Amino acid sequence: MSFWRVVLAILFPPLSVIGKGCGSVLIVLLLTLCGWVPGVIGALVILNNTN
Repeated sequence: MSFWRVVLAILFPPLSVIGKGCGSVLIVLLLTLCGWVPGVIGALVILNNTN
């Protein structure tokens, strides 16, 4: 997980997980629409996943 991805996850979570697939982007987008904090947490969890 690079520094720039973490910064992007904090500023705009759906854009930070764009390389992980369409499903990840949709999940993070829905979480971000529910609230900014759940979107950031979801993006960081997805970015931290090594699979």
